[in-house]
Amino acid sequence: MSLLAAEAVIPPVNHIQDLLIAGRPVAGDGPALDVVDPANGQLMGRVGTSSPAQVAATVRAGAQAVRESGWADRPAHERARVLSRAADEIERQADHLAELQMRENGKTRKESRAQAMSAAGIFRYYAAVCECSEESMPPARGAYFTMQVYEPVGVVAALTPWNSPLTMGAQKIAPALAAGNAVVLKAAETTSFVTLALGQCVVAAGLPEGLLSVIAGGRETAVALVEDPGVGLISFTGGTSTGQSIARGAAARLVPLILELGGKSPHIVFADADLDAAASAVANGIFGGTGQSCVAGSRLFVEESVADAFRERLIAQAAALRLGPPADPESMIGPLASFAHRDRVEAFVAKGVEAGGEILFGGQRPAGGEFAEGAYFQPTIIGGIDNASAIAQEEIFGPVLCFMTFKDEDALIAAANDSVYGLAAGIWTENYRRAWRVARALEAGTVWINTYKQLSIAAPFGGFKLSGLGREKGIEGMRAYQQVKSLYWAT
Repeated sequence: MSLLAAEAVIPPVNHIQDLLIAGRPVAGDGPALDVVDPANGQLMGRVGTSSPAQVAATVRAGAQAVRESGWADRPAHERARVLSRAADEIERQADHLAELQMRENGKTRKESRAQAMSAAGIFRYYAAVCECSEESMPPARGAYFTMQVYEPVGVVAALTPWNSPLTMGAQKIAPALAAGNAVVLKAAETTSFVTLALGQCVVAAGLPEGLLSVIAGGRETAVALVEDPGVGLISFTGGTSTGQSIARGAAARLVPLILELGGKSPHIVFADADLDAAASAVANGIFGGTGQSCVAGSRLFVEESVADAFRERLIAQAAALRLGPPADPESMIGPLASFAHRDRVEAFVAKGVEAGGEILFGGQRPAGGEFAEGAYFQPTIIGGIDNASAIAQEEIFGPVLCFMTFKDEDALIAAANDSVYGLAAGIWTENYRRAWRVARALEAGTVWINTYKQLSIAAPFGGFKLSGLGREKGIEGMRAYQQVKSLYWAT
């Protein structure tokens, strides 16, 4: 049964969903995975998985498609046309894609639909990049001229997380195809349906057969994919420990990597900031998407002189967030993506309290009614902790904010940078000189000034330190999937 053909119909619970291999629906040859709705604990459906043998066959099919389809040799405007049609198809199926994502990972319907439209925008952007990117001619130093051209890497192994499968999947598929490659995408275990549906939209746009596959499975499937000798590049978004493991294996084979990993992003409020605007942004920056975002502003640093006034405003913002079923249009945040993840977040909060932290807001599961069967957890603010504590250093990936204060700029920068991560940061101040100074001093790939969590597909994105390697998005996001070749022409 094709998700594309079904459109707005959710597959029946007893049906095992096919995978998308070389552009065609194919049954997985491994054990089926249960997909559970985190809003109510009910079985949503089942999806097939791929054995290592099926993974190897899928990579071979991608390599064959690269050799025989002529995709990389097509004029750029022709590849761009396919990507643009994929954007149209994603937009046409936005409601269906949103429904699948909402039911698989608990994001609200509103956020899920926005992410479906964002995925369409990503394909449109890379259609433009594909058509407008140019070769260059470096200046010659002799009786010759040189050309710099770009070649595809071949087969891209892409692995996406469960928190935002639509945008994360699009951010890998679109630039990799624009660059002339084939893609084998492994869906996250809990969000396979929506990832398969995204792949079907791309295939329906007229992509040559074999250039896109979407497979599912657990660790065995992932290992088989990233270790396959036919893979020319690995693009992974997910946990840092998994990324490190992938990097070790890739280093032995000299396979290039794009890694977008964890974060423990500092959100900084100076005394001269617009406190109301900052409080709203801090709350949305950590509690939006139930905190399941790599750029969530999970470490808050407030200048001591305004800490009490800001705490009041922040608690009011947290209290105003309506937690509820993701299908309810009044809900502002939904459940966590799984019950196991809810248990993990809960354990972190308990650990923080045991270490001397004080719950300023939330800190537990909401009781009764519509919350009883789902993986819900309240927006939580913890004060009285030190930046060196485990709860302030380890990525929780949930709606938990560490409230800390600072007295001077130098101490602030030292504390903000005292982390193994360096993905993002936010600064609130009316002093532009201070904003510049602090933004340049922070060890982070993205710094927001008097805003937070604004993202553009046209701006490169990635992290410092253990937050990853390489950059996604922007023109660099397509070039990352290519190899540079220099041609020398004698005169």
